[in-house]
Amino acid sequence: MKFSGKKFVVTGASRGIGAGIAQLLASQGAQVAITYSSNEQKASDVVKGLAGTGHFCVRLDVSSEESVKSAFDEVFKKMGSIDGLVNNAGITEDMLLLMMKTESFDKVINTNLRGTFLCTKTVLKPMLKNKKGSIVNVTSVIGQMGNGGQSNYAASKAGIEAFTKSVAKEIASRNIRLNCVAPGYIATEMTGQLNEKQKESILSLIPTQTLGKTEDVAHCVSFLLSDESNYITGQTISVNGGLYM
Repeated sequence: MKFSGKKFVVTGASRGIGAGIAQLLASQGAQVAITYSSNEQKASDVVKGLAGTGHFCVRLDVSSEESVKSAFDEVFKKMGSIDGLVNNAGITEDMLLLMMKTESFDKVINTNLRGTFLCTKTVLKPMLKNKKGSIVNVTSVIGQMGNGGQSNYAASKAGIEAFTKSVAKEIASRNIRLNCVAPGYIATEMTGQLNEKQKESILSLIPTQTLGKTEDVAHCVSFLLSDESNYITGQTISVNGGLYM
């Protein structure tokens, strides 16, 4: 129970990797607030399944400054303060560049990159006041190696890594750390929609020849939130089975 008494916020946690992170943190003793963009029922179901008590969900559109302020006002009202933030919320709108609409590019950048900026900025002031905190940004192997049809998504995730390094330098002296976890192909609802041929094609590129589990990502996030990683900041840890080295 290494997180007994600790309080964390995980964005985009009504399913997939975000839900897996919330579940592990709660099982380790933390109080967890999760955010969702549209499906309140799924978010409520995740909260009900978390170990311990005091967990709750709040609606959040990370691309909206007004929504971010409102959601975190509610978080701080209920929690008082937080020890860590996991910026996990993100979207994809895949399309080859020549056919990609400007709206699709902007939407992905605004949600993934701008959303990370808005949420991080919002929690930094209270963290600076408390002189402690850890922020983990979930990026992607796609931001490191690129992928056809995902130029908007790749740009947003690569941008988050650069953003993380810059802010980490700004606040390192105040006992606040920022790091990234970059998952590869993880077994979620999204990868579950792939057909067998697509799965075989992906697995052929991964040295371990397996998809990752949400728990694999969650354990890495947990480590970066914990005191065990006190001397780690501005880094990206890849959880990808060797897909990109």
